Amino acid sequence: MRTTNIMIVGVGGQGTLLASRILGSVAIRAGYDVKVSEVHGMSQRGGSVITYVKYGSEVYSPIIDRGEADIILAFEQLEGYRALPWLKKGGKMIVNTQKIDPMPVITGAMKYPGGIIEELSAKADVTALDALRLAQEAGSIRTVNVVLIGVMAKNTAIPYEVWLETVRETVPKNYLEMNLKAFDLGYHFA
Repeated sequence: MRTTNIMIVGVGGQGTLLASRILGSVAIRAGYDVKVSEVHGMSQRGGSVITYVKYGSEVYSPIIDRGEADIILAFEQLEGYRALPWLKKGGKMIVNTQKIDPMPVITGAMKYPGGIIEELSAKADVTALDALRLAQEAGSIRTVNVVLIGVMAKNTAIPYEVWLETVRETVPKNYLEMNLKAFDLGYHFA
């Protein structure tokens, strides 16, 4: 099996690292070799967080170069825009329409750019969704990450049951029911 390259991008505190743990565990459970690399920018201060997840029959390095990502899972619009050069031709981008102001916008030095989803859609195969609204429907805005994992899961060949069982084993028990609902909302959105 060829290697599948997935890049997860977001802002510190959005749950990108839990999402990468779920994805890595799913791929292992499905019988693949998996490599994960996390790049933490200024994640403690709301900065960019990037995770590379690669799986296949044999994976030697977790790093994804520009133009190699099969899927980019963007937890925030601007982070998705920044990651676009890593998407390969014919790749898929899943973007949460949520906007989180970076520090230059917060300080008033810049404005948050408009038209990001439209620009991304003109350049790539994009599924854009209000994952924050679906997370609220699931019971907590903290489940945005699992909503997005659900959307991505539908775009892989790994069976639904493998994803569901991994979510059950990875998410803390006191948050399990809302995360299972979040996963289903994302999966069925796709």
